[in-house]
Amino acid sequence: MAKKVHVECRINGRDTEFLCEPRQSLLEVLRDELRLTGSKEGCNNGNCGACNVLLDGRLVNSCLVLGVEVQGRSVTTIEGIAGPQALHPLQQQFLEQAALQCGVCTPGFIVAAKALLDRKPKPTEQDVRHWLAGNLCRCTGYDKIVRAVLEAAK
Repeated sequence: MAKKVHVECRINGRDTEFLCEPRQSLLEVLRDELRLTGSKEGCNNGNCGACNVLLDGRLVNSCLVLGVEVQGRSVTTIEGIAGPQALHPLQQQFLEQAALQCGVCTPGFIVAAKALLDRKPKPTEQDVRHWLAGNLCRCTGYDKIVRAVLEAAK
């Protein structure tokens, strides 16, 4: 067993410390060490987007980032998207547009959509479809997801 490394970072706006093995992915740290289970393990190789988080505001697959790499950085997970009093407009629109079924991919879609809206607040349908191309869903058609993102942008 490798010696654990002490990491200090900011997760969902809070200063956080944890111990992790040098080979542990950020996804494993979030789920297993910090009990932030919103990010899902889909493929564990960066192809499905279920584990998306924002790292210093940039969209990344947490299964491809090592936990030790977040030292001194800021991470936003799906748990950090909603405000203290209400859902984020993206979350509300996913509900209103029925843009989810089993829910495994939903956190990754919402985090990815937030990254898009942070960068481009008034995206076109083509922008949304292009931006979310790295997220896979096996249950829904993508139309409701795209509609939810476009409605949240309004």
